[in-house]
Amino acid sequence: MEQLLYRVEDRPPLPTSLLLAAQHLLAALGGIIAVPLVVGGVLGLPTADVVALVNAALMVSGAVTIVQCRGAGPVGIRLPCVMGTSFTFVAAAIAIGFEHGVAGILGSSLVASLVMIIGSFFMPQIRKLFPPVVTGTVVSMIGLSLIPVAVDWFAGGQVGSPDYARPDHLAIAGFVLVLVVCLVQFGRGIVSAAAIVIGMVVGYLLCLMLGKIDFKPVQDAAWFALPQPLHFGMSFPISGIIGMSIAYLVTIVESTGNFLALGQATQTRVDGKQMAGGILCDGLGSALAALMSTTPFSSFAQNIGVVSLTGVASRYVVALAGALLVGAGLFPVFGALIVTIPLPVLGGAGLMMFAMIIVAGIEMLGKVKGSRRNGVIIAVAIGCGMAVTVRPELLGKLPAYVREVFGSGITVSALIALGMNLLLPGREDAIDDAH
Repeated sequence: MEQLLYRVEDRPPLPTSLLLAAQHLLAALGGIIAVPLVVGGVLGLPTADVVALVNAALMVSGAVTIVQCRGAGPVGIRLPCVMGTSFTFVAAAIAIGFEHGVAGILGSSLVASLVMIIGSFFMPQIRKLFPPVVTGTVVSMIGLSLIPVAVDWFAGGQVGSPDYARPDHLAIAGFVLVLVVCLVQFGRGIVSAAAIVIGMVVGYLLCLMLGKIDFKPVQDAAWFALPQPLHFGMSFPISGIIGMSIAYLVTIVESTGNFLALGQATQTRVDGKQMAGGILCDGLGSALAALMSTTPFSSFAQNIGVVSLTGVASRYVVALAGALLVGAGLFPVFGALIVTIPLPVLGGAGLMMFAMIIVAGIEMLGKVKGSRRNGVIIAVAIGCGMAVTVRPELLGKLPAYVREVFGSGITVSALIALGMNLLLPGREDAIDDAH
C-alpha cells in the first residue's frame, strides 16, 4: 500500500489545509443539500421552509463533522469523516411528512435516534462480526453503489432527461477525469494532494467560458442566515417513530461499512471502541439535527474516495471542512455558489473518487484466504447488492418496511455477507484487518 501524504494525526499548514478541506466540501455539499431539497420538494413546502431545512443541514453537518473528526470524550471516531444528511431516511421522512408534516418527521427522528445511540454501546461486539471477507465485500459494495451516481453526474442529469449524456457533457466530464488522473499521477506535493479541487476549478472555468454556469441560485440566496431551532415544532407519531427506527438500524450497518472503508483508506485499524464513538456521534448528531430543524445524519462515503485518491488522511483537514460547512450554513450565498458547479464537472472527479473505494475493497479482499466458501460469500453478497442498486424496481411489489430495510445495496450486501459468514462452515475467527 502506498504511503499517505498526510497521516491521520498530521496537521498541514493552514493555507494547504484550507485547499484540501475545500475538496471535501465540494465532494459533500451536493449530497448534504440534496436530502432537504428532495423532502421539501416532495412535501410541497414553501421556499422559506426549504431554505430553513437546507441551512440547518449545512450547519449541523459542519458541527457534527468537527466532533466526529476531533472527538469529544467518548463521542467521535477521530478519523477524517464527513457527516451529512442521509438518503436512507428519505422514504420514511416523506411517508411521515405526508401524514404528520415536518413536525412529525423531526419528532420521530429525535425519538428514534435512541436506536443509534443505544446501538453504539454494542459496536465492540458488532465489530467482531466483520472479518476481512465481510469487510472487503461491504467496502467494495460501497464503491460500486456510488458508481451510478457518478455516471449520472458524468452525463449531466438523470436518465430520461433530454440533456442526458449530451456530447458536450461527456467531453467536459472526460476532460476533468483525465486532468485529475494526470494531477494525481504526475503531480508532486500539494498539486497531487489537491488534484480534485484543481480539476474541478479548471472544469468550472471551462464551463464559465462556454457559458454553461447558471448563477440564479447565487442571485436568489440570502447573504446571512441564523439557525432556527424547532422551526417546524415537533410531534411524535408512533408509526413515524417505528419507520425512523428501522431507518436508523439500516444506517448502523451502512455507517459500520463506511468506517471500515475509512480505516482502509487511512491505514488505521478501526476497533470496536472507535466504532462505538463514531456511531454514537451519528446518533447524537441526528438528534441535534432534529432539534435544529433538519433530517437525520450519517457518514458520507463520497469523502472516503477523496482520502483514497489524494492520500490526505488528516482528520484536522476534514475538521476544517466541517468549519467551512458551518460557514456555508451561516452564509447561504457561499453554498449557492458551490451549487452552480455543473454536474459533468462533479462527475469527472466523482467517477475517479468512487472507483477508488472499489479499489480499497479489492485490496482488502486480496488479503482474504482463497477458498470456495469465501468466493461464494463475496459473489452472492455483491451480486444481490448490485441487483438492488441497478434495479431498485426489484423490490417494488414488496411491503414498505421490506423496501425500507433492503432498498440499499450496501445494506443488502452487508447483511448477506454477515449471515453467510456466520452460517457457512469453516468460519475464520480472525477479525483483524491488516493494513
